[in-house]
Amino acid sequence: MFVKLVPGALALLLMPSAWSHPHSFIDMQATLVHKDDQITGLKMHWVMDEITSADLLYDAGDAKPDSVVWKKLAAEVMANVLGQHYFSEFWHQGKAVKFDNLPPEYHLSKQGHKAVLDFILPLGEPQPLAGQRYIFSTFDPSYFVDMYYDSDKSLHIPAELAQRCTFTLKTPKPDSSLQAYALSLDKADAPPEDMDLGRQFAQKVTLTCQ
Repeated sequence: MFVKLVPGALALLLMPSAWSHPHSFIDMQATLVHKDDQITGLKMHWVMDEITSADLLYDAGDAKPDSVVWKKLAAEVMANVLGQHYFSEFWHQGKAVKFDNLPPEYHLSKQGHKAVLDFILPLGEPQPLAGQRYIFSTFDPSYFVDMYYDSDKSLHIPAELAQRCTFTLKTPKPDSSLQAYALSLDKADAPPEDMDLGRQFAQKVTLTCQ
């Protein structure tokens, strides 16, 4: 069972209420992926904190990066991410844009003592760029994992679109009572589902193109 391999952040997919909130952290980066004048997806780069990474890297042992061991671990991690709809939402003109069920590529590696997941988050259908605005967020609804962009510099536009498109990052500022509530949750607690706690802490990224 994957939960035995990685009892940290990614195990929330099987046991979303097992730990405190937030218990783990994922530092994210995103790059716009396009073809012609359409956005086809986002290239995601997720760096897990050292504690979350420890068991995953332990199971990888001394295996080489392109070994069967790493590929198997990558498949297990990606399957869990897919099980949560990539932890992401993508909006255009107030309507949700669907994702493709399978990423065209994904890769698991290590960066020092941290595990790194790279993958393409594919849109179900390419979307026009010219004169459009999109909003997307990536978050764990239970706020078990704090998934965050460190700054605007974590969001990347390909050079050929740099004069036309921009990313804007908005980080919410929940009131002190909500922050205190989130921090008060211990290993035996879970926020009510209808509270959607993670969404209230979720950053929003706006993509605007001329």
